[in-house]
Amino acid sequence: MGELLAISESVPFNANPSWTKVYKAWSTLLLQLKRGYETYGFEAWTIPCLYVVCKQLPTFAIKADKERIELEQSSNGAGGHQDDDFDPELEKNMQLVNAASMLKDKIFNLCNGDRAPLEQSRKWGVYYIANLIFKTKSRSCTIEAEEFLNEAWRLCHKDARKNQELILTYLIPCHLLNAHTLPTETLLKPHPRLQKLFLPLCEAIKKGDLHKFDLALQDGEDEFVKRRIYLTLERGRDLALRNLVRKVFLAGGFEEPKEPDGERMRRTRVPIAEFAAAITLSSGQQVDNDEVECYLANMIYKGHMKGYIARERGIVVLSKKKDGVFPGVWTYPGDISIHMKKELVTRLWSSCS
Repeated sequence: MGELLAISESVPFNANPSWTKVYKAWSTLLLQLKRGYETYGFEAWTIPCLYVVCKQLPTFAIKADKERIELEQSSNGAGGHQDDDFDPELEKNMQLVNAASMLKDKIFNLCNGDRAPLEQSRKWGVYYIANLIFKTKSRSCTIEAEEFLNEAWRLCHKDARKNQELILTYLIPCHLLNAHTLPTETLLKPHPRLQKLFLPLCEAIKKGDLHKFDLALQDGEDEFVKRRIYLTLERGRDLALRNLVRKVFLAGGFEEPKEPDGERMRRTRVPIAEFAAAITLSSGQQVDNDEVECYLANMIYKGHMKGYIARERGIVVLSKKKDGVFPGVWTYPGDISIHMKKELVTRLWSSCS
């Protein structure tokens, strides 16, 4: 926990905090927890604790992989030496692959192999751990796919329009899923077919227009299913919902400072009814507060917003931290920033917000 606090909140615990240290410390915690079940007989009611620890492992693995690659690129750019046996393709998602392996080989077997009576068995955790394994492996595959597609795009001849179109057909969903970035009109201008398919989706996501997003997905459904990208693009609705909720937050304005010279703060307690009204208008369908709570709970769970739901008061209490209620999600996709100038990347890909 000290390693995590050191890197996330600048607590003076470690002089050189890093996500790699966080990942290793978290892996050790998970192994100690596993040992507790095997040696000290932790009871089945503690399975939610095991799930929480397992759930964070892939997140820290992704951050550790990204940090390591950036350090290696910085070192190479500064004339650093690279070992002969270094294989960048194998190293890119090393920690994420290790995390998936640990969840599958150790934690899944820990739960599935329990012989205790069902009401006291760790087998209750099998479904949750299996779901985490699937998500982790899927994440690893999409990241790898994005890297290969970025490389293909970089090497594609500027006049090979057909090849560019094929690459973008799959690169756009990868960017949407991994980096939460969308293609700009500049990128799609040479490809009218892709403009027709993707621009309505992109505009709906940016505006937070759920009804237009559903229509755009429906209009392109045949082609999306044919290209096997429908389910990936469907997840863009979460980003459209995030932008809609963010508009509600911004429309709430500022709270009056408690002191005359106090800093103005945005309103952080928002009635659920306001979100319900916005979602009803945007989707064109009447939604009740319970359904809205489900939407908001999923957004908080997925990290699209920071806060919690106070059901008894009928409000959502949002974070007051300076890094924002809606965490920044845009990073330059894959390794594309290594090969292209930052201005060009910005011109071709834009944030979902």
